[in-house]
Amino acid sequence: MHLLEVAALSKSYRQIGGESTVAVQEISFEVDKEEFVSFVGPSGCGKTTLLMCIAGLIPPSSGAVKVKGVEINGPPQNLVLVFQEYNKSLFAWRSVMGNVLFGLEVRGRISRDAEDKARHLIDLVGLEGFERHYPWELSGGMQQRVAIARALAYEPEVLLMDEPFGSVDALTRLELEDTLLRLWKELKTTILFITHDIDEAIYLSDRICVLSRRPSRVVQRIDVHLGRPRNQLATRADPGFVELRNEIYKQISDEAGK
Repeated sequence: MHLLEVAALSKSYRQIGGESTVAVQEISFEVDKEEFVSFVGPSGCGKTTLLMCIAGLIPPSSGAVKVKGVEINGPPQNLVLVFQEYNKSLFAWRSVMGNVLFGLEVRGRISRDAEDKARHLIDLVGLEGFERHYPWELSGGMQQRVAIARALAYEPEVLLMDEPFGSVDALTRLELEDTLLRLWKELKTTILFITHDIDEAIYLSDRICVLSRRPSRVVQRIDVHLGRPRNQLATRADPGFVELRNEIYKQISDEAGK
């Protein structure tokens, strides 16, 4: 049994006047435990809509999302979504520690050692010493680290990430990519990652699904046969990395130009 299964999922939005816009059309795929799977595609192709359906935040028009074989009809307890707009998802009135503790509170895991668990996650994302700071006192990259730590405090079986590094500068983005890979390996989490950055998808993933232009379909599935652990310089210079980048770029360019 697959950990996550998306079966013929479609989503349409009804417009004023009764017309419908099809955003996602009969997408099917499976994700197994501890996999890192990324989705890339042309701008506006429906990547976020797909992720919102998987997270149970919006209902699909047809098809199904199953977690461990059970169809979901709302936000499942074992999935957590990390948004791109981290500054809107964090609680401004809570410190870094308070925000991370919230993930434990939601799960009902508050106990005498809760702060120790939260501090461990804060250390893992590289924010040791910032426990008592508030989000508005942190840089964008640091705020996103807090959002990731809070999501992981929830102990999700699947971590859904919607272009989580799209709003930070280039150097911070590379640092966050390596932080995420370290967390993924240590915590053995399954990650479903949405990005518009082809290089990022290749660097992070075990497998990449390339989406068509809207209405979105999976037009290509690519296994990433690059060694781990990965290195920002050596991995990106690997001929296999360059070949994958060219292949995916051509596929997305062809889709965008149709």
